[in-house]
Amino acid sequence: MTNTAESLVSIIVPVYNAADYLHYCVDSIIGQSYRNLEIILVDDGSSDGSAKLCDEYASADQRVKVIHQANGGIGKAQNTGLDAANGEYIAFSDNDDILDRRNIELLLHALVSTGADMSKARWRQFGVSQLDEVANEAQKGAAEPDKTTVFSHPLHAYQTVFCKSLRLLGSALGCATETKYFNEANWCRLYRRELWSGIRFPEGVYAQDTAISCMLYARMGKVADIDVNLYNWLQRPDSVTHNMRSASFYHDHVAASLKNMDICLESSVLPARNYYTLVSNNKYEQQAAKLESAKNDTSNANEINTSTTPTAENKIPQTLDTAQGDNKRTKKALQQLSTFQRLECATLRAIRLAEKFIYDREIKNMK
Repeated sequence: MTNTAESLVSIIVPVYNAADYLHYCVDSIIGQSYRNLEIILVDDGSSDGSAKLCDEYASADQRVKVIHQANGGIGKAQNTGLDAANGEYIAFSDNDDILDRRNIELLLHALVSTGADMSKARWRQFGVSQLDEVANEAQKGAAEPDKTTVFSHPLHAYQTVFCKSLRLLGSALGCATETKYFNEANWCRLYRRELWSGIRFPEGVYAQDTAISCMLYARMGKVADIDVNLYNWLQRPDSVTHNMRSASFYHDHVAASLKNMDICLESSVLPARNYYTLVSNNKYEQQAAKLESAKNDTSNANEINTSTTPTAENKIPQTLDTAQGDNKRTKKALQQLSTFQRLECATLRAIRLAEKFIYDREIKNMK
């Protein structure tokens, strides 16, 4: 393998109220086969003992750096980590996931040996009941990957290769489609530091990863993929991605999608994944806003019935007003696509929705 022992890799871990799972994550990072690490734990105002655990890790291992800050959300925590990072290469991990022992070793080798801008590997989901089993397996380390595949135009790959069934079909036909698949999450990746110059996550919003995805991928010339699982993604029923959403949640995804739509069209890339995200979240935002508005009207009516105030204004809640504006912007954005492009995007969306039904039933209910 290429000698990369002198290269410092910064691993950024936003930490918030994860005391029950944090040690699985941090232990898997500390135990990496590649040792020249800067492990940045950003305590984002935790109140459950996570902050103390972070400090204990810092006391036991000089590679661990802890930053405590008032709660500002994952985007702010990730930005704090990026601003503090000294590494030539950057990696991220969620605070309850488990890295394979060879994660950084193999990703770094793939990145350096191919000259790619980003390297990535495969990942898998697992349930809380499997924590110890997965942690023990990850500690053993992955086998040597069979091959490393390098591909160019990552923005195009991100936007068009996202339906699982089509990826399986493509791979079966010898097109190596699976190697070109990746999502907007930042874990199970290794980046060259310069990719993040001038790019930071939006703070105080949802969809912070989606918001910068197209901007980030448009900067990349090529990506290296290694066909081995190096990251284990914990499925928790109480996580943000598994719970009921508010209108503001969907609004943030719509806003991010509209921004990405512009980047794709400027780059002459079919925004198929973006279409799926935009149309779906716009639909859900309209539904959520109407529901929240109805609840608000009921609450106001109850207040009027029990109040001495003779009259009260019945204003449209800000969420409903915002949703209506997003609906108009979504329709305007979609008008920029040709009839054929809209048909192609709509077909891929229909396939992905069918897959999501199965995913929600099988994966999100893992225990």
